[in-house]
Amino acid sequence: MIKKASEMHSTIKSQMRGGSGQVVMKAIADEGTVKHCRLFSELRIEKGCSIGTHDHVNETEYYWITSGRGIVTEADGEKVVEAGDLVITGSGASHAIRNEEDEPLTFLALIILD
Repeated sequence: MIKKASEMHSTIKSQMRGGSGQVVMKAIADEGTVKHCRLFSELRIEKGCSIGTHDHVNETEYYWITSGRGIVTEADGEKVVEAGDLVITGSGASHAIRNEEDEPLTFLALIILD
C-alpha cells in the first residue's frame, strides 16, 4: 500500500494538550489504519507555541525531531532537542514540548500501543 502525499491532510490544533498557540498536524497515517498505532503524524510548532504536559499510559510516544530546536519537559527537567534527536515517552511517563526559536520546530510523532 502507498499513501500519496496529496492524500495526507493537515489540521490545526489550538492549545493542544493545554499548551499555548497552535500546532499544525499532518496525518501521515489516519488513526486505525496502522496496527498497534494510535498516531503517526508530522507536527509543526511555531515560535511561542507548545504541546502541554500529558502522559502515556499503555502506549509509547516517539518524537523524531526533523528541523528546528525545541524544549522538552520531562519528570527530570527540561532538555533542548534538535534535528536528529529522538524523544521516547512511555510507561506512564509524561512530557511536554515547546518552541522558543524563530524557526519552526518540526517532528514526526508516532504513538505505539503497548
